[in-house]
Amino acid sequence: MAKLKALSVYRQLVKASKKHIGNGDGKMIPFGDYISEEFRRNAKLLDETGVQRKLQLAHNYTFLLQSVQRHKELLFSYNIAVDRTNEMQITLNKSAASVGLRLPEVYQP
Repeated sequence: MAKLKALSVYRQLVKASKKHIGNGDGKMIPFGDYISEEFRRNAKLLDETGVQRKLQLAHNYTFLLQSVQRHKELLFSYNIAVDRTNEMQITLNKSAASVGLRLPEVYQP
């Protein structure tokens, strides 16, 4: 049971870190390696309370990553002192692509 919980927390943490921290620009590589190394190192010690605490911390960090991203999206949606031209362009491109169209490139002088 503890191994299944650890695997679930590991998957959630890796997925959230790839999505919200990013895997471009080399940002994800050291953090992803650190996550894998910590879970491998503690895999044999799943019955100890310290490892259970680490699992809870990893779960909490995953929740934090997801919450910060959701908060950022809400701020953008409420248009709170943020330049939204890039986000609007992405939204328009996705909307056009959903019906099989592609928006023309806008000339920037």
